[in-house]
Amino acid sequence: MDLFINKVSKATQVLISCSLVCFISALCYSMSKYLDYKIVAFILLLTVSIVAVLFDIIPVFITAILSALIWDYFFIPPHFTLQVGSTEDSILLLMYFVIALVNAALTYKIRQIEKIGRAKEEKANTVKLYDTLLNSLSHELRTPIATIIGATDNLQSNNHNLTDKNKEELITEISKASFRLNQQVENLLSMSRLESGFLQPKKDWCDIIEVVYDAVKRIEENNISQKITINVNPDIPFCKLDKAMMEQIIYNLVNNAVQYTKEDNRIDIIAHCHADVLELIVEDNGKGFPEDEISNVFNKFYRLRNTKTGGTGLGLSIVKGFTEALGGTVYLQNLKTGGARFTIHIPVQTSNLKNIKNE
Repeated sequence: MDLFINKVSKATQVLISCSLVCFISALCYSMSKYLDYKIVAFILLLTVSIVAVLFDIIPVFITAILSALIWDYFFIPPHFTLQVGSTEDSILLLMYFVIALVNAALTYKIRQIEKIGRAKEEKANTVKLYDTLLNSLSHELRTPIATIIGATDNLQSNNHNLTDKNKEELITEISKASFRLNQQVENLLSMSRLESGFLQPKKDWCDIIEVVYDAVKRIEENNISQKITINVNPDIPFCKLDKAMMEQIIYNLVNNAVQYTKEDNRIDIIAHCHADVLELIVEDNGKGFPEDEISNVFNKFYRLRNTKTGGTGLGLSIVKGFTEALGGTVYLQNLKTGGARFTIHIPVQTSNLKNIKNE
């Protein structure tokens, strides 16, 4: 409601509220033969109450004064004059005016209290997100850093007990930790780009097959146990989009599946192009997502309840942000056979040059 109030200028609020009172008054006047003027007062008070809920206090005060004047001039006998014929009607007019103003003031006060409450809630949520980020980063950044430091110390110690195999294992650990550290930094940088609001895709012609295989190669370099299958029509045309963003979308989706499925699970990547709409599907045969958490998985820093520690909860929010930056949409659904399916639709320009080349 506050967002609506902030978007509409005070002058516009006054114009709308006064127009509404005039319309209701005209409607009541046309039915004055059937409505007692005291009933009209209740109708006008209801109108002022509606205005008080919708608009700021100044337009409501103006509306309350206008409605009192209209009620007096057109409905309280004698008609078409601001004079009041009886003491009872004078008291009624005074009470109407007081009630209308009190109603406006109380409604404004309630709105202010709600605004303060929302501000406190937003502040609490911000602190919670900040704590979540710190806790996640303390694990996700310190763990690979500790691994790298420990492994390099062993290599630099000139320990003669280290065999060539031990040294190779330490180098592998450094490589894995560096890869993990680099991924977290990339996620943070990507989220910063999204939060800045200045993210502009650099679209160019690219081969979707190449993009998919590049993303999968990055995943497989981390020695995963899941089996990844790629099903992309070799005749899929070139698409004009941001290659780096598209690769990051695929990488984050597949990496998320790797993190939350068992070692013997399967991950499928499917890509089609239908009438200048690129459809990308990443699905697995794991446990899927809890139904009550599906609506939250794309939120920043959100991690599923009762899952293993690790992860900053940025991967899927980056998927959503990059997909929307490309003008597309992303959906998540659980499969009846088990597992989860992410479906992405992105409108793209296509080129048949690839097909001509293949011919």
